[in-house]
Amino acid sequence: MAKLYFNYSTMNAGKSTVLLQASHNYRENNMQTYLLTARIDDRAGTGRIASRIGIGAEADVFLPDDDLFERITARLAEGDVAAIFVDEAQFLTRDQVWQLARVVDDRNIPVLAYGLRVDFQGNLFPGSATLLALADEMREVRTICQCGKKATMVVRQDDQGNVLTEGDQVQIGGNETYVSLCRRHWREAMGDTGGATR
Repeated sequence: MAKLYFNYSTMNAGKSTVLLQASHNYRENNMQTYLLTARIDDRAGTGRIASRIGIGAEADVFLPDDDLFERITARLAEGDVAAIFVDEAQFLTRDQVWQLARVVDDRNIPVLAYGLRVDFQGNLFPGSATLLALADEMREVRTICQCGKKATMVVRQDDQGNVLTEGDQVQIGGNETYVSLCRRHWREAMGDTGGATR
């Protein structure tokens, strides 16, 4: 039975590397995959999934208004697909996650979504929140904090390395903008040493 998978982590944990390796494994066994990534994230170029270790692959892009069930149905009309991989899944809308669930349920094709769980303020992204609610299986892709503990949070920094506590939820960036931390060091960086709620 096909499943909807949510592979989540913080920044710089290797989500794209894991996605690209999994897709390669299918293709190596003569099974086609269909790759999607968010149009908003063009750090590697529009329609390209790339890893910090230097591997990459072309992908179709999705916008917030796209009906992914219809897009995938159109792709299936061109030929069989063994699995669908979605990078930057935090940028999916709630409706798009439901559309991916329909692909799993109605087309019996596994969908593997990879994305961030929380933003720099510790809030769930809408796509991630819906994936946490609907996914058949969830897997954490782990990375570490500067102290060696598991990193589960991320801080956003300005050009001078100052931690930002306010701003839009979405700001595209990489190592120059975001640092992954454990919860304790994230709280310290955000100025929350007394356990205040946000």
